[in-house]
Amino acid sequence: MVIRKRYGQHFLEPAWVAKVVRAIDPRLTDTFVEIGPGRGALTRPLLVHTKAVLAFEIDRDLAADLRGTDPKLTVVEGDFLDSAGTLGGWRSTPLRVAGNLPYNVASPIRFKLFELYAWGVPLVDATLMLQREVADRLIAPPGGREYGVLSILVQHTADVEQLLALPPGAFRPAPKVRSALVRVRFRPQQPPAKDPAAFTALVQAVFTRRRKTLANALLAFPPSTRLSPASALEQAGIDGKRRPETLAVSDLVRLSDVYVSVSR
Repeated sequence: MVIRKRYGQHFLEPAWVAKVVRAIDPRLTDTFVEIGPGRGALTRPLLVHTKAVLAFEIDRDLAADLRGTDPKLTVVEGDFLDSAGTLGGWRSTPLRVAGNLPYNVASPIRFKLFELYAWGVPLVDATLMLQREVADRLIAPPGGREYGVLSILVQHTADVEQLLALPPGAFRPAPKVRSALVRVRFRPQQPPAKDPAAFTALVQAVFTRRRKTLANALLAFPPSTRLSPASALEQAGIDGKRRPETLAVSDLVRLSDVYVSVSR
C-alpha cells in the first residue's frame, strides 16, 4: 500500500480500532458519513454496527479497494470539501459523522460540517480525530490560554467533549503530534445571536487584542465608531476592565446584540 504524503495519511493501528469504535458508539439504526476511510479500519466495524456508511475518500486507489465490499457501503471518490454537496440528498436521514482527518485540512473540513448543518443537512454529531492542541481549544472553558475564537464559535453551535487521547504510536506512519478523539454534537445556537455574522466579527476583533481590557479590545471592532465601547459594555452589563478571554459565549452574544440593535 502506497502512502501518499500529500494526503496527510496516518492509518490507525488495529490495537486502537476497537477503542475508537467503542467511543464512537455506533447503533444499528445509524447512518454514518465517514471522512477519509483509508484502508477501512473504522469502516468495516462501522458497517457491522450501523445501517449504512457513506464514505468520502480522496485517494483513488483506496476508494477502489473499498468500493463494492459491502452492500451497506457507498464510496464517494474525491475531496470531501468538494464533494460534500452530495449530502444535500440525504436531508430526510439523520447523519452521524466519523473521521480520522488529515490534520492539514482538519480545520476546513470542520467548518464545512458546520456549514452543512446550517444549510439543513441533518447532522447529529461528528466524532473526529484531531491534533491534541486543536482538541484542547475546542473544549476550552473561558479564562485559559486555549480559549479563543475557535472555542467560542464552535461552542456557540455545538456541545464538544474529548473522548480519547492517542499517542503518535497509535498510527502508522506515526505523526509528529499527539492526537485526540473529539465528539461534536450539533445543535442550534445557544444563545441565538441576532446577527451571527456580526457576532463572529466581534469575537474575531476582540481576540486580536485578547490581553487588553474589553474597553480597549473593542476598538478593533469597526462598529465601535458608532457606539463607544463604554456605552456598549454598559448596555450589555459587562465590566470594561475584563479581558476577552474571561467572557462566556453568552456574554459575547449579548455584547454583539447590543451593537446589532443600535445599527438597525
